[in-house]
Amino acid sequence: MATLRETRNRIVSVRNTSKITQAMRMVAAAKLRRAQDAITAARPFAAKLQQILGNLAQADSDFVHPFFETRKDLRSIVVIVVSSDRGLCGAFNTNVLRSAMQRIDVLRALHPQATITVIPVGRRSVTAFRKRSEAIAAEYPDVFLKLEHTTAMGISDIVGTGFLTGQYDHVEAIYNEFVSVIRQEVRTLQLLPVAADVPSKDTKHNVDYIFEPTRADILDTLLPMYLNTQVWRTLLDSNAAEQAARMMAMENATNNARDLITTLQLMYNRERQAAITKEMLEIVGGAEALNN
Repeated sequence: MATLRETRNRIVSVRNTSKITQAMRMVAAAKLRRAQDAITAARPFAAKLQQILGNLAQADSDFVHPFFETRKDLRSIVVIVVSSDRGLCGAFNTNVLRSAMQRIDVLRALHPQATITVIPVGRRSVTAFRKRSEAIAAEYPDVFLKLEHTTAMGISDIVGTGFLTGQYDHVEAIYNEFVSVIRQEVRTLQLLPVAADVPSKDTKHNVDYIFEPTRADILDTLLPMYLNTQVWRTLLDSNAAEQAARMMAMENATNNARDLITTLQLMYNRERQAAITKEMLEIVGGAEALNN
């Protein structure tokens, strides 16, 4: 009966685990709806701002904003790595951290004289890069417990000011982009210098823009807003991708737990039937011994 008791206890334990994972899946689904609405609302503004900056960059003018300056000799590179604060979301954190470390190795090979600095966002990223040799400009753990726009403003101020003062020459962000509920892709986004849109082959004529007050004033206003918007979009994308990954991971865990319960129940019934059969044989054997 010890085996039956152990099997029964294991069935109860797995059933309780399935209830927990089912509850976590429902919570992640509710959070995903809000996160998906937020990133869906932010993307059109970011795209339109990108288009406006592309038009301004293509306009004929002697003024070139420092954010468009591509520096040949890179002395300092900043990599913003966005992960989650918690686990139980499948390979979400593993994928982005592996891609970030591979990208850092590539940058170090391309620019051996450059110093690579990391800005980890999310507790998993902070924990991972505290163990590495790269310098950390700023840490942002536990930002997704209550995601706020001030976090994006703080990050954009650090990299924007550093780029203008010459402290940083190149800034990239590595994060998970929310594509769909079942698909999240790791993206590498160049934040600084701002890459101007290349005119398409379908463009038939150039447009001569009239700027009011001046092109410099417009770029001075739009470019910090653009940088802040891009950082905010990466955080929103990562948040939505995290909730989608967690929902799918908890759904798979719930299904696996249910399959395990079915297997354990069959095992329990088989062991119980064998025990009953053994007891019946012992009773019949005892009765035959008494009759003889």
